[in-house]
Amino acid sequence: MSLFTIILGTLVALEFFYILYLETFATASATTARVFGMEQSELERKSLNTLFKNQGVYNGLLGLLILIALYIQPNPIWLGLLMAYIILVAAYGAWTSDPKILLKQGGLAILTLVSLFF
Repeated sequence: MSLFTIILGTLVALEFFYILYLETFATASATTARVFGMEQSELERKSLNTLFKNQGVYNGLLGLLILIALYIQPNPIWLGLLMAYIILVAAYGAWTSDPKILLKQGGLAILTLVSLFF
């Protein structure tokens, strides 16, 4: 893997760790409300708060898997599969929620995936 791919992949992992932080540790914060386009009072609801925390753990584990595919067990195939998965999830979010999600959540993953071919 090229240094460029490693840098891009690391940025994707950091993005997912930031999502982990927002959803799991700062669930009802003003920043989380702004990032997800929700009312802060809605994020304080226990049921939604629990769902966000669970989703945050999922995103943190994705970040961890990306770092494993980059540094611990470097493997461009696994990294590519993870990026493809992230892009598909972002495409689904763009289709069902907000078209901007494709580039917000999937933009770096798209660049990382493309960089694997060069």
